[in-house]
Amino acid sequence: MRRPKLLFVATEDWFFASHFLPMARAAREMDFDVAVIARERQHRRVIEAAGARLIALEAERRSLSPKALYLQVRALKRLIEAERPDVLHCIALKPIALAGLAGKLAGVERRVYALTGLGFLGARQGTAAAAARFAAKFWLREVVDGTQVRFLFENPDDPVMLGLDPQDQAKVALVGGAGVDPLVLMPEPMLPAPPLKVALVARMLWSKGVDLAVEAVRLARAQGAKVELTIHGAPDPSNPKAIPEATLREWAARPGITWAGPTRDIEGVWRAHHLCCLPSRGGEGLPRTILEAASCGRAILTTDVPGCRSFVRDGTDGMVVPPDDAVALAKALIVLAGAPGLVERMGVSARARLLDGHTERDVMDAVKALYRSLLTQPSADVAA
Repeated sequence: MRRPKLLFVATEDWFFASHFLPMARAAREMDFDVAVIARERQHRRVIEAAGARLIALEAERRSLSPKALYLQVRALKRLIEAERPDVLHCIALKPIALAGLAGKLAGVERRVYALTGLGFLGARQGTAAAAARFAAKFWLREVVDGTQVRFLFENPDDPVMLGLDPQDQAKVALVGGAGVDPLVLMPEPMLPAPPLKVALVARMLWSKGVDLAVEAVRLARAQGAKVELTIHGAPDPSNPKAIPEATLREWAARPGITWAGPTRDIEGVWRAHHLCCLPSRGGEGLPRTILEAASCGRAILTTDVPGCRSFVRDGTDGMVVPPDDAVALAKALIVLAGAPGLVERMGVSARARLLDGHTERDVMDAVKALYRSLLTQPSADVAA
């Protein structure tokens, strides 16, 4: 008997490996033949260790020329037709827009569109951003939608932007982010304080609010707060909104600021810090860095934007301040720097929050339920 086949489409192998291996493992538990289309760099072995095949497709994420997009859709259609998947699972906005169209043209009816955040569509304001959101909504709901398409979101705000009801279980599924394993990321005792040691772990993009954290630390220190910030992350050359390395080095030369570059030792980061800071300007799904910090029992200081506000309960798991407001961020740092006991209690609460629906197993179970619901529906693209 033919095994059902699941085909993921993502931008980069490292992105899939860092966030979506639990979904691949969930599919393998259901005895799917699993493959991943992505740009290959250094994560083939990690993906294969999860039981999936990597199908390399070279594509530059920065390019938005009509010719480049047409060639990507054509290449994706060719690969999808060769694989003939029972379910096509597209991850992030650009793969959904392109692979969703390619899958539709290839006759694959069962498609999952995983919006891992709205990116620049959610982070930017103004007329141009509003026009881009309208265009994205039209494309997703009118061009690449279908009767057997399901939208997968990480927070309840994003479906509303697309005109979808978060409670419509026939069309929308919500998962607790990418999920983390709480048996791997365990709480460790807090360091003595002061100073309040703050870490920001993210891709070095302007949308993450790294500049706001740097400015907030300067303001808090100027008012006498003993606060130190460590920035973990690397610039993303393929992203037009990346923070230049020269800027990161200039910030690191300031008092109380360290740029430590990228890290794979997440446990080590939170062992050495009291507080997670992510002053995002928006566009998030449910940031993995917040989940990892919570799993390690660390309080979270973030902003009132989709994804961040849906996880962090202000005053309970950490503090939530208005976006793009370094002064408000500094005030929160001053409060937290003067209340180490509060920071520790918030960290305990954040861990409990993580355990309530945001673990790797929670995400795997939700995705398996989604796949089962799709497989129970007949589809014209199933192989004879």
